[in-house]
Amino acid sequence: MTVFIKPSSGAKTSRRAFSPVSEINVTPMVDVMLVLLVIFIVTAPLLTTGVNVNLPQTARARSLPQDNTALTLTVEKDGTVTLNAVKQDAVKLDLEALRGRLSAVREANPLIRVYVKGDREVAYGVMMEVMAEVTAAGITQVAFVTEPARRSLRAPR
Repeated sequence: MTVFIKPSSGAKTSRRAFSPVSEINVTPMVDVMLVLLVIFIVTAPLLTTGVNVNLPQTARARSLPQDNTALTLTVEKDGTVTLNAVKQDAVKLDLEALRGRLSAVREANPLIRVYVKGDREVAYGVMMEVMAEVTAAGITQVAFVTEPARRSLRAPR
C-alpha cells in the first residue's frame, strides 16, 4: 500500500513538516475494472455454443411454444444425433442409446415434448430411423423445427 506524504505547513525546517494522507488512489482500480469489462464484453458472444444445422424453410411455419419441458433432438447432415443441442449439456448419441435416454426421460415426465431439428441435407431414411426411435421410446408429442421462408419456395398456381 502506498502512502502519500504532503507538507502540513509552509515551514520546511522541522521534522514534523510532513504528515501522511490517508486517501485511497482509485485510478489503478478503475483501470483494472475497465480492462475486465472489455474482456467480458469481447468474450461473451464467444460463449454461445450449439450445433450448426441448416434448417429447411417452410411458408406456413408457426413459432413453437416456449417451455422448459421440451427436449431438442438435432440431426446433423452427416447423420449425427445430438440431444438438447441448445443447452450446455448437449450429448451426441447413437440410435440405440437415444431410445434408452428418451425412455428414461419419458418415464420421469410422461408429457415430454421433443422438437426435432434436422438439416435439410439429411437423408430421409436417417430421419425416419430417428423418428422410429422416438416413437419406440413412447413419446407421442413430436414436432419438426423449420425456419420461416424468406421467399416463396413454391411457384404460384
